[in-house]
Amino acid sequence: MRPYEVRGLRLPQLPRWKTAFAAGLVAAALTGCSPAVPDLDPDAAKQLQANVLSVSRSAAGQDAAGALKSLDELVALLDAAAAEGRVSFKRHQSIMKAVDAVRADLAAAQAQAKAEAEAAAAAEAAAQAAAAAAAAASEASQAAVPPVVVAPEPAPAPAGQNPGGGKGEKGKDKDD
Repeated sequence: MRPYEVRGLRLPQLPRWKTAFAAGLVAAALTGCSPAVPDLDPDAAKQLQANVLSVSRSAAGQDAAGALKSLDELVALLDAAAAEGRVSFKRHQSIMKAVDAVRADLAAAQAQAKAEAEAAAAAEAAAQAAAAAAAAASEASQAAVPPVVVAPEPAPAPAGQNPGGGKGEKGKDKDD
């Protein structure tokens, strides 16, 4: 095949500079006809970044519910910007994937915090029930045991008197 034939069609031979010039004109024309749409309008980007910051602050403060609310506001703002043409479809989809991932993480954190709070409440209730049971058992054991009566000790005998029955003074009192 000769350089100026393409699949059996004979094309006119042009000098290389003319071919390059024609290609440049076609490229310039195509660029002028289709305005370059930015992926993300700078104003929309600022608004979205402010909402992302709000989500981040809420999440850092362990406020999953507040972060989810801020995330919903971010999605509404993103959808509005996309409807106005300030966010490209491709960029909208990539941001929504990130939003979905963050939403899943926040929902998991919220569920974990709820489970931990319920476990703490159950442990507190069990501790209170155990304390009440111990108090009731203590009261029951005190009521069942009769009070202990301590007999007084006998007073010591005065010196010089025989309390009686001793072997040393046998027969002194007898009348013999």
